[in-house]
Amino acid sequence: MKQDDMIRVVIVDDHKVVADGFEHLINESGIAQVIGKTYSATGAWELLAKQQADVLLLDISLPDGNGIDLCPQIKAQYPNLKILMLTSYSELSIIMKVLEDGASGYILKNAMTEEIIEGIRIVASGERFLCEEVNILLKEREAHPIRLSRREQELLRLIVVGQSNNEIADKMCLGYETIKSYRKNLILKLNVHNTAQLVKIAIEQKLV
Repeated sequence: MKQDDMIRVVIVDDHKVVADGFEHLINESGIAQVIGKTYSATGAWELLAKQQADVLLLDISLPDGNGIDLCPQIKAQYPNLKILMLTSYSELSIIMKVLEDGASGYILKNAMTEEIIEGIRIVASGERFLCEEVNILLKEREAHPIRLSRREQELLRLIVVGQSNNEIADKMCLGYETIKSYRKNLILKLNVHNTAQLVKIAIEQKLV
């Protein structure tokens, strides 16, 4: 492929060794070329202002921000740029949010090299790309949508408004230990790790 026909890629990743590794893979692919790489959100803005890229490989964890917030901001500024999230985060709520916020694809860093190159090619052509693991996660969600009982909905609503376990126990006329157990079950059911993520997914997916 001629130099002018190459897909122009910018990498934003906080680990220099990782960014260098991806740069080598991409430059060896024969279909794309890395025209810039940086290790921070600030660097991303500076690089995009100088270089006309086709695809941005964006990590989530950055020293001065995160790719979740950066994705919609960059998309608003550069609507034609295709954003391909390339990260270690496999939480469903994060995947859903960035895709809704304009990302064209989502790849986990443990994906095969071929998947990463294919992802760059497909998003550059204007289509969406998900690595196999993320695709399975989303299909499972579609096949098994979250269904909450009336009691779980009430508990979730009280958690979202900031009620403590003791306050919830009083309101729902249940014991403190019962509420602790229900809260733990909700965290497992919604595939999150803590109350903050529980609140986030409840609001995002309009569960309350």
